[in-house]
Amino acid sequence: MPVELVETKLQGALPVHLVARDGLEAAGLAPSAVSWAKANGFSGEAGRMLALPGENGALAGALFGIGDGEGALALGALSKTLPEGDWHFASIPAEPELAAIALALGGYVFTRYGKKPGKALRFDVPAGVDAARVRRIADGVFLARDLVNTPTSDMGPDDLEMAVRTLAAAHKAEVSVTKGDDLLTRNFPMIHAVGRASTGAPRLIDMIWGNPGAPKVTLVGKGVCFDTGGLDIKPSSGMLLMKKDMGGAANVLGLASMIMAAGLNVQLRVLIPAVENSIAGNAFRPGDVLTSRKGITVEIGNTDAEGRLVLADALALADDEEPQLLVDMATLTGAARVALGPDLPPFYTGDEALASNLAAASLAVEDPLWRMPLWRPYDAKLSSKIADINNVTTDGFAGSITAALFLKRFVEKTASWAHLDIFAWNPADRAHGPAGGEAQGIRALERIISTRFG
Repeated sequence: MPVELVETKLQGALPVHLVARDGLEAAGLAPSAVSWAKANGFSGEAGRMLALPGENGALAGALFGIGDGEGALALGALSKTLPEGDWHFASIPAEPELAAIALALGGYVFTRYGKKPGKALRFDVPAGVDAARVRRIADGVFLARDLVNTPTSDMGPDDLEMAVRTLAAAHKAEVSVTKGDDLLTRNFPMIHAVGRASTGAPRLIDMIWGNPGAPKVTLVGKGVCFDTGGLDIKPSSGMLLMKKDMGGAANVLGLASMIMAAGLNVQLRVLIPAVENSIAGNAFRPGDVLTSRKGITVEIGNTDAEGRLVLADALALADDEEPQLLVDMATLTGAARVALGPDLPPFYTGDEALASNLAAASLAVEDPLWRMPLWRPYDAKLSSKIADINNVTTDGFAGSITAALFLKRFVEKTASWAHLDIFAWNPADRAHGPAGGEAQGIRALERIISTRFG
């Protein structure tokens, strides 16, 4: 972990004083520190760090502005702005666990292709914070970020399968894979159809961990390793970030990492349909009709709406077991970004208790989510004249909602199901994470699962 969190008190660690906007006088600082801050125009503005000089040119500590209450994750900026060395908070932050998580997340650097690691910082964990839990959460987030940041040349279906196997080996989980034409034999026809044009064979990755008698928690992640759009090809600008179209798979693996590392009392199942939506002579076509695992026939209105197809087969399999909790995550629609932007993923569920808990957890851990409706009148927009359903609507309205309604048709037995339509990407640097791959929703989900099944 780039920022080392230490539970034993570090001798000689320097203090970081958190200062609210225009709060120098109330921060309990020495008069010399107040004078230094004023001389440097520091007044507690959010995100600004000011080093405090000591004797003989040494550091005496640092001031960090928290503005008008920007949230604990804003403290992640300290991982980038503090000088290297050992540090501690001069006083316990308002949200000590989130502050520690922010420090860990803010120090992330993706180094696979030569970028230099971040600063060597050690930080005393605030009193009462479970450092092991913070590390589990950070490790899960970093796994998701690493997988999304890796280009498809090194993260195709084969590589994604290997990532699952590596995670499984670390936690003694079992992995089985249905691949290539075996998908047809074992009745996963839509996963096969979407991925058959790629040189990397499509597959369904199935990981199981935990006690067989424990409550069942199943996670389904969209693993489209690259999306050309298929025969409804995207423009070049639309392909630039398509390495992240397996962001749903990356996020459920990050969440699975947290669950398994914590040893929660669940029977965890992770299902990832891993494919590339490529173009070749055997690619599926607009106007084709596919028969899903569930038996529902699907007319293809657009080959660029492929994520819901592979998820549908995986969800049908998951639903057969009627788990206590079923969650799917996917970089599914541009409509979700139009509605809520890149930072606020929508979630859909018909379970009112789950909706309430997920909304509360997202606020508590600063992992933003917003509930959107499974609006039944829009279901008719997915009608087809020759099949049971179309994979897209003709008017283009409410695209995230209609995608969720499409998936809902494949979840009939499981009472507690949620669909998260995530972006899995930071368009710009943020205090707790650089521009690039991002984990969204999984810290909130970890909160719910650990509370309910811990």
